[in-house]
Amino acid sequence: MVTQTGGVPDELTIHSLRKTLSQYVQPDWLKAILQLISAFIPYIVLWAILVYLVNRKYSFAAIFPLMFLASLFLVRLFIFFHDCAHSSFFPSHRANRILGYLAGILTFTPFDFWRYNHLIHHGTYADLDHRGIGDIWTLTVEEYATASRAKRLGYRLYRHPLVFLGIGPGYSFLITQRFMHNRVGKRERNGAAITNLGIAAIVGGASMTMGLKTYLLIQLPIILIAGAIGVWLFYVQHQFEGVYWSRHKDWDPLKAALKGSSYYKLPGVLQWFSGNIGLHHVHHVLPRIPNYKLQQCYDESPILQTVNPLTLRKSLKSFSLNLWDEKKQKLVSFKSLSDSEQTKVHSS
Repeated sequence: MVTQTGGVPDELTIHSLRKTLSQYVQPDWLKAILQLISAFIPYIVLWAILVYLVNRKYSFAAIFPLMFLASLFLVRLFIFFHDCAHSSFFPSHRANRILGYLAGILTFTPFDFWRYNHLIHHGTYADLDHRGIGDIWTLTVEEYATASRAKRLGYRLYRHPLVFLGIGPGYSFLITQRFMHNRVGKRERNGAAITNLGIAAIVGGASMTMGLKTYLLIQLPIILIAGAIGVWLFYVQHQFEGVYWSRHKDWDPLKAALKGSSYYKLPGVLQWFSGNIGLHHVHHVLPRIPNYKLQQCYDESPILQTVNPLTLRKSLKSFSLNLWDEKKQKLVSFKSLSDSEQTKVHSS
């Protein structure tokens, strides 16, 4: 039995499980195209309706439900973007890159740069010695207790829901992803430039047609809502009660996949909009499985079904899980720090 608080059978390895699941890896042109139609067309139609309503001076409260719905479709488009980063959406590598760039422009995310960070994440998640790229900033209890006052304040602000679900998505999607860091290569920098030019072209075209004000009144709420949803999904995938983390010398890729990644069991409609990404433990076992085959893979794989699901209600506890306690081997809240740890914090 494998649970997100239990053990993994000794005879099972990540390689043997991946070999068993390899039958689900092959992408399907028809399913991929149907998924594109199911997301792009409604998204475009919603935009047309929103432009009409904004130009007719409808109140924000009246059009907000449609904005929220459009943001859900944008989340779905981001899942396709994510699959393209794993070359798993289309059978063609070139088609994956083309869609990745197009979806990246719509989601304000440079494809090659995001792919670079995300693939690093897949090789380092749940590894305490390789944190910092493509993941959520997570400190251990000891690191927090010995950190400077400024670093602790910054960490608390970073982990506050109003920041990482409010300010954070806007700052990331609208600002930081417009610029590249020196550590990335020429492909990532060029890809970011292409994405920025694509965004600029859309803004310019919108300014000459619907008007810049109308565009911003629609685009900003949609990208901020979709960003918050996306950040939450990513957060709860590896920050939940019972999650697995370890030092590199003890890091086990199978335990990391089955215990370090959540099975976020969402209501059917939310699972559809999020492209089955809640089956995140399946994705981390074998990242090349397309989103449209994750459910089938789960349904036909007994070992994957033994992972305890994380429900919407249970996931809310993740808000208060802020630090990794290496002694207790679990995530804990700021409030749970012992007296001695609190003393360290206040004296430093």
